[in-house]
Amino acid sequence: MTRLDARTARRRYLILIALRWFPAGLLIPIFVLFMLSRGLSLTEIGLAFSAQGFVVLALELPTGGLSDSLGRRPVLILASLVVLLSLGTFYLADSFAMFAGAMVLQGVFRALDSGPLEAWYVDATLAAEPDARIESGLGAGSSVLSAAIATGALLSGGLVALDPFDSIEPLALPVLVALGLYAVNFAAIVLLLTEVRVARGIRAVAGSVVAVPGVVRDGLRLLRSSRVLLALVLVELFWGFSMVTFESLFPVRLAEIVGDTDNAAALMGPVSSTAWFASAAGAAMIATVSRRIGVARSAAALRILQGVAIAGMGLLAGPVGVVTAYLACYVTHGASNPMHTTLLHRQVAAGNRTTVLSMNSMISQPAFAIGAIVLAALADGTSVSTAMVVGGIACAVAAPLYIPAWRAEKRRHVEPDGIVISGGGQLVGRE
Repeated sequence: MTRLDARTARRRYLILIALRWFPAGLLIPIFVLFMLSRGLSLTEIGLAFSAQGFVVLALELPTGGLSDSLGRRPVLILASLVVLLSLGTFYLADSFAMFAGAMVLQGVFRALDSGPLEAWYVDATLAAEPDARIESGLGAGSSVLSAAIATGALLSGGLVALDPFDSIEPLALPVLVALGLYAVNFAAIVLLLTEVRVARGIRAVAGSVVAVPGVVRDGLRLLRSSRVLLALVLVELFWGFSMVTFESLFPVRLAEIVGDTDNAAALMGPVSSTAWFASAAGAAMIATVSRRIGVARSAAALRILQGVAIAGMGLLAGPVGVVTAYLACYVTHGASNPMHTTLLHRQVAAGNRTTVLSMNSMISQPAFAIGAIVLAALADGTSVSTAMVVGGIACAVAAPLYIPAWRAEKRRHVEPDGIVISGGGQLVGRE
């Protein structure tokens, strides 16, 4: 297979990100409300979400190692098939057990999907241009991701508000449309994601699978040996816990304010769409800020600002105040992602790139699961506002974990020819 040039790799990466996240945008505004409409309580929804997180915890590292040993393309193809099965089960679910089963499959999908596309882009770009500034492409990817979700959320709200089919529940229609779009995403992966390194034949595939434990051990060894990498991965413990507030609890908070679930679902479309466009803007702007104050400082400041915005969602009164805090949360959310992943990529090489990304996600998913249980129970027992304030505090206290990355960034220096060297002597790019 011919290697791609950096421009082609970037273009395909952005197309695949858009196709991956557009159907997710359809689901985000209605996911919790759909489960509520089928009779689940907030506590049951939290338990169902926790099933996803614990499955990811079990599978994240093995699937990351599989991507590093077998190849990014076959793992993403498998992930695409699993999400179709998961969403089909979700659409048909009418009990806690069925919803829990759908979330278990969603956890398998998340574990398989976590990291291979981004790792493919970084590998392809650095193979074509070893001195490429990957944070630019990662920032563009974060912007496209946010814009795709925003567009999907807008369509979702329109579908619920219009309710064009009497035979389909308003909240179920976005689920069916998302199913069709995930099928399109599957076809795009098959056509666009090409790899030089792909195992062929039964023996090659078996050899790749056998190599997974060794790849995972290498990744864990790297984690143990790097204080910077360990601190970055631990950030996800707090971030994942706090994400429950704006991914799951905000629609409930909005329904609480407007007094009706269907009205909240109709509002969530445009509100979510605006939030994700705000996220795209944050991702686009942060590159300029990080050039002035550094990537690590930017990442730490954004954690604090996002925590304040999350607390504001719980403390501010009225729809305008709560929605404003929600939008501020998503500006910082979009800006945080490329900063955090850039710091991760500076610490790894191609042979363990997906494994390290998987370790990062492995922490966030069970943290989200714990947050789903704790914060949902707290919301049921006290109030949604109290749960949001607790989630905001958890997000902000992660900021000091960027100190090791900031110190490493300070140790980096620029040689006369412009090559940037990390404190450990690793080539990471050009200024």
